[in-house]
Amino acid sequence: MTTSHIDVPGTRRLAPAPGELPADERLSRDELQARQLERLQWTLRHAYAHVPFYRQVFDAAGVHPDDCRELADLRKFPTTTKHDLRDNYPFGMFAVPQERLRRLHASSGTTGKPTVVGYTQGDLDVWSAVMARSIFAAGGRPGHKVHVAFGYGLFTGGLGAHYGAERLGCTVIPASGGMTARQVQLVTDLQPEVIMVTPSYMLTILDEFERQGVDARASSLRVGIFGAEPWTEQMRLEIEDRMDLDAVDIYGLSEVIGPGVAQECAETKDGLTVWEDHFYPEIIDPADGRVLPDGETGELALTSLTKEAMPVIRYRTRDLTALRPGTARPAFRRMDRVTGRSDDMIILRGVNVFPTQIEEIVLVTDGVAPHFQLRLTRQDRMDELTVLVEARTDTPAGRRDSAATEIASRVKDGVGINVAVEVVDPETLERSVGKMRRVIDQRPR
Repeated sequence: MTTSHIDVPGTRRLAPAPGELPADERLSRDELQARQLERLQWTLRHAYAHVPFYRQVFDAAGVHPDDCRELADLRKFPTTTKHDLRDNYPFGMFAVPQERLRRLHASSGTTGKPTVVGYTQGDLDVWSAVMARSIFAAGGRPGHKVHVAFGYGLFTGGLGAHYGAERLGCTVIPASGGMTARQVQLVTDLQPEVIMVTPSYMLTILDEFERQGVDARASSLRVGIFGAEPWTEQMRLEIEDRMDLDAVDIYGLSEVIGPGVAQECAETKDGLTVWEDHFYPEIIDPADGRVLPDGETGELALTSLTKEAMPVIRYRTRDLTALRPGTARPAFRRMDRVTGRSDDMIILRGVNVFPTQIEEIVLVTDGVAPHFQLRLTRQDRMDELTVLVEARTDTPAGRRDSAATEIASRVKDGVGINVAVEVVDPETLERSVGKMRRVIDQRPR
């Protein structure tokens, strides 16, 4: 296998030579768009013919699948929301008979009815293929051992990573989440080259390395593929410094397929390459649904192009990002790392606040760990925000007060709001083996 050296600061992987990439990843932009249009037209017809919800909303909007003659025509069609999926719970969005289904996944349902998604065998094959493509782009190679610490079960992360790694020709260590001390033991004993996990739980694993007195930088891990929650460039640098690996982002969501919609390439680390031959991205204005041009930040909407069991048309993800031209895979556009979700945004005294803005400040403040939560309360009809952040184990008591003052000042200067800051004892905030719950809303309903 021929490889070529790359020179990106903090990157130790080898970039694939042009001939090493499969033909699907070497398409020209024109070839890709021709494939997208053909698949989009099939998807619209498939959804209209087999999903009563789509037939109803298309007819109500006065559009028909035959009206899609070019990619830009997609904006004529209505968007789909999570509420639509919940209103059609459990099987109302499916486009195939249930006997054709080979797997069901579902969301946790903690904020309402769960969303149920189904897969045909063809869907599972596509999912495995885009996950294998993603792991390769991250730096994984056939023969590598992949430690999967995403949760298994109804959550799509664990099984999506598992079957993608096997498709690539890797050896899977299905660790799942939890039992953090055992995670460290498995990494130490089994010597995997790749770990797939949420970034917040990776920090918990790193804390356990240090608690056990094991040098994380001396471990076998060389590639970390992190996803399922927003994270920042500062968190990437922290993980890479403490672990001596390449930390790259993966993106996906169960309503579309699971992880594997987009992947950051290790040789560039400049945003996530969207696998546009299977998922068509648009950026829309969260307020009015207007399609925004590439380069502008808005809400990501995704249309599946090859999904058989449950096609989704212009699904509003609520994730905030922007689209940019391709680099490592030139025909495929990139999306910026997700900065937050439109439905997770805190509006505090008229100012829009995202947890990632606070995270960036916490990560550059000496004496505190990267574990924090935001607590919303209401005093005398006024909303208040308290930042709870853990001290590091070696932080002197006096440093805690100055760290709290620094964080409050930086939030005031950088975000434009006044917050209270409490620096609490190490290992006292909630730890997560899945998605971190950053915002605790204690305001009266």
